[in-house]
Amino acid sequence: MRARALCGLAAALALLASACASGGGTPAAGTGTPAPSAATGGFPVRAADCTGAETVFDTPPRRIVTSNAAALEMLLRLGAGDRVIGTGFPPGTGTMPADLAERAAAVPVLGRAVIAKEKLLGSGADLYVDTFASMGAMGGAMGAAPTEQEFAAAGVKHVQLHSTACADRLTGPQQDLSEVAADIRRLGAITGTTARAEELVAGMERTVGAVRTALAAVPADRRPSYFFFDADAGTKQPMAACGRQVANAVITLAGARNVFADCKGTFKPVSWEDVVAADPDWIQLGVRNRGSEAETRKAYEQAEAFLRDFPATRELKAVRAGHFVRIGSEVTTIAGVRNADTVLAVARAVHPGLTVEGR
Repeated sequence: MRARALCGLAAALALLASACASGGGTPAAGTGTPAPSAATGGFPVRAADCTGAETVFDTPPRRIVTSNAAALEMLLRLGAGDRVIGTGFPPGTGTMPADLAERAAAVPVLGRAVIAKEKLLGSGADLYVDTFASMGAMGGAMGAAPTEQEFAAAGVKHVQLHSTACADRLTGPQQDLSEVAADIRRLGAITGTTARAEELVAGMERTVGAVRTALAAVPADRRPSYFFFDADAGTKQPMAACGRQVANAVITLAGARNVFADCKGTFKPVSWEDVVAADPDWIQLGVRNRGSEAETRKAYEQAEAFLRDFPATRELKAVRAGHFVRIGSEVTTIAGVRNADTVLAVARAVHPGLTVEGR
């Protein structure tokens, strides 16, 4: 992964920090990695990493460290937040849902970015939930990540969010939220909160299923092209959200066509000439929450102003028509329960007048 791509990926994965779900999204569809089977909530539970190596849990972990706010939010939603003893990339002001914000803010911060190896291994954790496994080069830039041998010696079990950490290893694009759902189920099995995990996944399925039903009559040739503009990665060279990124699943399920779905991997630096050639119908302004409504709105306005003023983009169809989507980067590019709500929001934006049952 080239340095520019790495910076874009780092920015995307850090969007929940203060710095720096085919068809209805059902977990059985697409390329989803099966989660450990724990229908009865029993142990032992086996969880495979990106290479297929398994970690065995005979009992639920009691002291958990998370690599960033995305993993932290999953554990809070599962009801295992009281076992989280620290996190890296902590949530910035306004990035967590209101009902989780206070509990998230109480979690000790072990690193404003990637947690230093010594601090992680000495934290007393018995489980580390890792979102960044595919970012070995970034980990090296910020300090070497622990080896599996070092994790084992410190008594820390290491599991990964497959939808992000293992995305570069997928054989095809993420076109549904099955990988995200599998991550939720996997953490539910590991933490003994299987029933809650099933509730969360069922809620996501209902939302995405309602969108799928509403879009059933929209033919493929009426599904608009869509560009996720990662404004936070900078404007000198655009960063494309490729087919294996969670955002591709969100865009696809929302009834749009990611103009960079064919590029391999998760993120890739492209040129403005590539964007012009794609000439998208809609552009999402990729902006992270700035901590206040006013500052976030200002960031959206700056991103839109750039596209309207920049010679290479001001004649794009989306720019001339004012087809800008203002939906947070966090809930688009980072795996979580809220990806399903983003599918609904994008669908409503690019299909004006869309009626979704119960919404």
